[in-house]
Amino acid sequence: MTSSRTSPASAHPVPPILPQRMRAWIGTPDGPDLRIVALPEPAPHEALVSVAAFSVNRGELNLFRRRAEGWRPGQDLAGTVVRAAADGSGPAAGTRIAAMNDFGGWAQYAAVPVDRLAVLPDAVAFTEAATLGVAGLTALRALRRGGPLLGRRVLVTGASGGVGSFAVQLAAAEGAEVTALTGTHRDLDLKALGAHHVATSLADTEGDFDVILESVGGEVLVSALKRLSTFGHIVVLGTSSGRTASLSISSFVPHARQTLHPFWVFGSGEPVGEDLELLVRLIDLGRLRPVLGHQDAWERLPEVMTSLRERRIAGKATLLVHDGA
Repeated sequence: MTSSRTSPASAHPVPPILPQRMRAWIGTPDGPDLRIVALPEPAPHEALVSVAAFSVNRGELNLFRRRAEGWRPGQDLAGTVVRAAADGSGPAAGTRIAAMNDFGGWAQYAAVPVDRLAVLPDAVAFTEAATLGVAGLTALRALRRGGPLLGRRVLVTGASGGVGSFAVQLAAAEGAEVTALTGTHRDLDLKALGAHHVATSLADTEGDFDVILESVGGEVLVSALKRLSTFGHIVVLGTSSGRTASLSISSFVPHARQTLHPFWVFGSGEPVGEDLELLVRLIDLGRLRPVLGHQDAWERLPEVMTSLRERRIAGKATLLVHDGA
């Protein structure tokens, strides 16, 4: 990884000598293909980052057949700035960062808007930081939809996944009584992450919940609605089961003031950089621990994607990028 150097005569940074070409995963209808491509050309408000690690989100697995060949996959990444933004904004070359990009993160280098990144303390590893983008921000922002959590009962379905494992920790840190629901990866110690109760079925839980984060869909969503408190909030994050829920007005408690929030992290409108900084700070303070269910070399991306599809990985899958490999 090339870093910036300082000239003794001028005391100004000397631009690093960067390659003209790099390796990057390119999207095709059949999945990602590792190719040699041109280095990104950052816009004035973008920093050029040497990618050290990136993570894969389950939602990204279904994008390849929907998009035209040649697109650049990859949203969550961590690495080092090798060229600061030309407009003078953002961190200097040599700064360690985490970022959530729209695309292009599964590569040796990525152009990142400076408002989509957060500076990393030395104690926060790239492998941890690379997990924070989609999953960490989804958990943080979805919980906000429920308002203050101190003393409230929170249910997290799909708790052993990337979003779920973050949500359990963040809710517990805010003083909620957390119930974690998971049908897979029962060896993951969710109580060590802060869950007060762990169950494999809603039938095994008791009482109503003030805030529910629901990512399974189908009958789990229907059943969860029946357990929502009179003034409760249910945030719908996804349908990992692939099953459609049949809902109507009768799915809600009569005369109640319950709220259902459909949620997409990219449409939330909250500033990415600020929220990433918050999550990074929580890791640095020891109050948040990404569940690193699998780490591998980035060349093994197709195998890792298969493992994610087959739900063999708890938490997040992180891939390490090696310059020149």
